[in-house]
Amino acid sequence: MIFIEYPKCSTCKKAKKWLDDHNIKYEDRHIIENNPTFDELKEWYHKSNLDIKRFFNTSGMLYKEMNLKDKLPNMNEDEMLEILSTNGMLVKRPLIISDDVILTGFKEKEWEDNLL
Repeated sequence: MIFIEYPKCSTCKKAKKWLDDHNIKYEDRHIIENNPTFDELKEWYHKSNLDIKRFFNTSGMLYKEMNLKDKLPNMNEDEMLEILSTNGMLVKRPLIISDDVILTGFKEKEWEDNLL
């Protein structure tokens, strides 16, 4: 399992503590130093069955500065994934990636249902 995080993010810290408290093993990955690639994002998106918008950090400053709220509806899937792959700050975090589960953000109930 890969845990993709921005270490300064308070939600990521809560999620990491939750994983540790439940003795769930993971490989830690810094989202800025090792941003997900286009191919990774495409694979995860298709595997997740989530709306592609769930992969965007819609509350982030960069998302707002780039005015993506208005631009995304006019983009196709590859264009959205290409933008996500340019900067880790655009990607919703934390991300959990395993063989059978992809989770974006930290919602404790969702994590309990999918990881325990």
